[in-house]
Amino acid sequence: MKQWTFITHHAAILVLMAVNPRITGRDLSARVGITERTVRTIISDLEQEGYIAKTREGRTVAYTVNYNHALRHPTQSDKTVGQLLSVLGGLPFLPPSASESRP
Repeated sequence: MKQWTFITHHAAILVLMAVNPRITGRDLSARVGITERTVRTIISDLEQEGYIAKTREGRTVAYTVNYNHALRHPTQSDKTVGQLLSVLGGLPFLPPSASESRP
């Protein structure tokens, strides 16, 4: 029987980045159960679409999640990343009037 989940790899990585902004690609790979190459592709997708920003901190990278960014799917485009993460990651909901991003 084919295994599937309700949460995509993109959402799982976004949740982990929100909880731990300095998480490494290797840790993301191990936690989500995908290759580091796939993790890099997902990080690139999230950054190109404005869901995250990367900041170099010495030898590491810190991720900032854009909590006010609308979700992509037309049936959820009225919802924000902050709303999604409040359900998936246990983070407090940030209304649209809140700051653009949260560290």
